Amino acid sequence: MKTFEAPGIRNVAVVGHGGSGKTSLVSALLYGMGAVNRLGRVDDGSTVTDFDPDEIERRISLQTALAHGEWRKTKINLLDTPGYANFLSEARAALRVADAALVVVDAVAGVEVQTEKVWRYAEEFGLPRVVVVNRMDRERASFARTLESLERSFGRGVVPVAIPLGEEKGFVGIADLLANRADVYHDDQSGRFEQVDVPDGIKAAATDALGRLVEMVAETNEVLLEEFFESGTLGHDDLVKGLRAAVAAGKLFPVFPVSSLRNIGVQPLLDDVVDLLPSPADRGASVGLDPTRKTEAARKPVAAEPFSAFVFKTLADPHAGRLSLFRVYSGTFKSDSTVHNASRDLPERAGHLEFLQGKTPVTTTEIQAGDIGAVAKLKETQTNDTLCDKAHPIAYPPIVFPEPATTFAIEPRTRGDDDKISVALHRVMEEDPVLRLSRDAQTHEMLLSGVGQLHIEVVVAKLRKRFKVEVNLKKPKIPYRETIKTASEGHGRHKKQTGGHGQFADCKIRVKPLPRGSDFQFVDDIFGGSIPKNYIPAVEKGIQEARLRGLVAGFPMVDFQVELYDGQYHDVDSSEMAFKIAGSLAYKDAVAKSRPTLLEPVMSVEIAVPEEYAGAVMGDLSSRRGRPQGMEPRGSLQVIKAEVPLSEMLSYDAELTSMTGARGSYHMEMSHYDEVPGHLQDKVVAAARAEHGDHPRAEE
Repeated sequence: MKTFEAPGIRNVAVVGHGGSGKTSLVSALLYGMGAVNRLGRVDDGSTVTDFDPDEIERRISLQTALAHGEWRKTKINLLDTPGYANFLSEARAALRVADAALVVVDAVAGVEVQTEKVWRYAEEFGLPRVVVVNRMDRERASFARTLESLERSFGRGVVPVAIPLGEEKGFVGIADLLANRADVYHDDQSGRFEQVDVPDGIKAAATDALGRLVEMVAETNEVLLEEFFESGTLGHDDLVKGLRAAVAAGKLFPVFPVSSLRNIGVQPLLDDVVDLLPSPADRGASVGLDPTRKTEAARKPVAAEPFSAFVFKTLADPHAGRLSLFRVYSGTFKSDSTVHNASRDLPERAGHLEFLQGKTPVTTTEIQAGDIGAVAKLKETQTNDTLCDKAHPIAYPPIVFPEPATTFAIEPRTRGDDDKISVALHRVMEEDPVLRLSRDAQTHEMLLSGVGQLHIEVVVAKLRKRFKVEVNLKKPKIPYRETIKTASEGHGRHKKQTGGHGQFADCKIRVKPLPRGSDFQFVDDIFGGSIPKNYIPAVEKGIQEARLRGLVAGFPMVDFQVELYDGQYHDVDSSEMAFKIAGSLAYKDAVAKSRPTLLEPVMSVEIAVPEEYAGAVMGDLSSRRGRPQGMEPRGSLQVIKAEVPLSEMLSYDAELTSMTGARGSYHMEMSHYDEVPGHLQDKVVAAARAEHGDHPRAEE
């Protein structure tokens, strides 16, 4: 494949709400460029960018996929991204390395939840945006209604550069305002069309739309505004030049109607991608950090600069190994070369370089600044790493991925999968930086955390299909603890007479509660040698082992002090084992009189929701025994802070989605332990007994 330099490249992320037709649009764009010889369909599983078996089965995109084509001597790299909330981190990573975004909106639904989120991501990265109103051929499709929805959400800078010829089944083409012509398409999905004059029926609408476009472009530039006031319009060249500058500056967002399934409006959209969206050269230098000097460093997107590239995604294949997807920001990446990983300060040997057409690699000898490619089997490099010339080190800022919100306990179905599960999970985590794997020290469960239930289910499917590992998912156990409420004393005596040496130990202890978070303290207060020094550690060990088994429901006991103050021993029959047993008996005796109780983990929760849902969310938190800690605005959202018991948050992901129409998000972390209300303790104790078998409970 031939090499393109930065001015002849467009890196475009295709983003939008799930189901708006992004993957179908990418298929139509590739077909329009002649990069593929047929129009792929999601329903047939024949699209270039949905190639994972799970994507084909579910008919949704689960990860970002790369594809490319050439249009008017310009290479267009397309990053097809998922649109469902559980996988939106993929869209964020794609936008990080793109130079512009095609924001795809459904012509029936208009602006939806994830449309707003990806728009904010693009805004955060300072990316120009073109809005594609897709599926214009659907029943109840309305360009005017969708435009109203766009203006309501994103302001008056959203302006059509083309208007549809008909709607629903009558959608046959577009009136291109910039070219002052109409394109009427053949009804055979070939993408062929006839150029005609704008039909009389929509001439007035086209004139109005062009007038508004001219006015909006003039407003963005003082020179153009003067020209507009003098002549009442703008010349064609000034209009296109002014529009391109306004798009690059994020002041205007062109809107374009298409039907990707019927292949209508695709070629003029490709023209707009080339004419209106910036190249890597237009975007200018990329800024990072020189890890040696700890100072800011910048690289221009030209071949003459030192080489630097950023790895934005990793694909893990059980057979082919790790595949790293990267964007070259400066210089030239040559195959079979050694490069420096600035993020990890180590060398990497790069083998064959490739451009990806979905899952199909296209081998190349070099990749120039501004282009996007892939390299296989880098040993140490992970997502977010920077590769560069060792003599000119630079590290680009990492992508900030969302924190996981949902946690499941995960266990192998068969004992033979015990070893395989950890290896397979770490391979999957290489390509999904949002996933977290941990082990709860108290419950001994392996915990897998992700964005939502669907996210975790997809991971389980990957484990089964790619790595042949079968696992079960279940809600994680709550790591309850036990403590005492009052001080008391306890006595433990272990005496056993058999032939020969017997066993004898006697100890007396005092217990008292300690503040939350104090765990356990042991105090040796023996005077006069009633228990020899060498047996005192055995008493502590017996108490330690007994407290970890708990007394109320088998949970570890914490936040109390034990003071050993008296006891007896026998010169012949006493032993460490005897004092260990006596210590545990004294512990049980004392704790049973100290009003033992259960503690539960309480989480510090932050919930971000649009203002209209704040009241409902606050009410719901109260029903979950939540304690509000305040509310503050953050952009267009309200952030509610609260402390909520972990046991009430296990299914919160689905509940919040239902309550806010998927417009809310939340994050939580461990805050402290607090006493479980009395009316709930019996349920917890009963459940613990059912799981572990009957457990003696102290009389309260």
